[in-house]
Amino acid sequence: MGVTVLLWASAFVAIRHVGDAVSPAALTLGRCLVASLLLGLLLARRHRRAPVARPSRRDGVRLLLIGVLWFGLYNVALNAAEQRVDAGTAAMLVNIGPLLVAVLAAVVLGEGFPRHLVVGSVVAFGGVVLIGVATARASGAVGAGADAQTVGAVLCLVAAVAYAVSVVAQKPLLARMPALQVTWIACTVGAVACLPAAPNLVRELAAADLSTSAWVVYLGVGPSAVAFTTWAYALARTSAGRLGSTTYLVPAIASLLAWGLLGEVPAALSLVGGVVCLLGVAVARRAPRATRRGSAA
Repeated sequence: MGVTVLLWASAFVAIRHVGDAVSPAALTLGRCLVASLLLGLLLARRHRRAPVARPSRRDGVRLLLIGVLWFGLYNVALNAAEQRVDAGTAAMLVNIGPLLVAVLAAVVLGEGFPRHLVVGSVVAFGGVVLIGVATARASGAVGAGADAQTVGAVLCLVAAVAYAVSVVAQKPLLARMPALQVTWIACTVGAVACLPAAPNLVRELAAADLSTSAWVVYLGVGPSAVAFTTWAYALARTSAGRLGSTTYLVPAIASLLAWGLLGEVPAALSLVGGVVCLLGVAVARRAPRATRRGSAA
């Protein structure tokens, strides 16, 4: 999960970097096309050694849902949000998602509400809020700027809901299909859903500098192809609520990366929030005593 968290955190910075040059839907299409191509090549190579699972009709519906919501809507909403709020704030707001994942996983998947997960999630979310408060104070937006930030916040919340629903829909699939195949199909669906933005993508990349195109490729290879596959691999082996809690680390890492790459200096309160996030994730990821004793026996 360390790879997933780091790459997803870097995505907030990359999106912020290219947001003025590439429109939200076009950027989503670009990264999905790159990821779909790479994952398709890897899946074809794997297919030579082992058969690829054929999804049932119900699984097909789940894959369509994940593709449209997570790879499509989530990314478009996040891209549009980061044209209005900074990377750290966007990461903070989107990370309401893990709380929604824990609730939905308990209700839909029957994972329940383990005490350590609830306590850890609350602590980690408290750290996320500290980061958000710090970045909001630093921006000090008023008037039209404040209105733009409000729209950005709403878009981040839309992305968080899309993420949470998709994680819960994805979990059952991974018991029947390989992580690589699930990620490739969903990513391809997301690309198809964003195809109307193809003319904008071609026009905007033609007018942009080389670094912008490089960032789009990076978003497709790293945060999309690699991170979503490693996420799915991990989700197949643990509960959705527990795994989701690890993404509370994303805002803290995103703030540090934004500091180093974009010059968005984090406030002292952001650093405190990052430490609180680490503490909360440690508590949420802690195995119950009975589990530890059983594994040690």
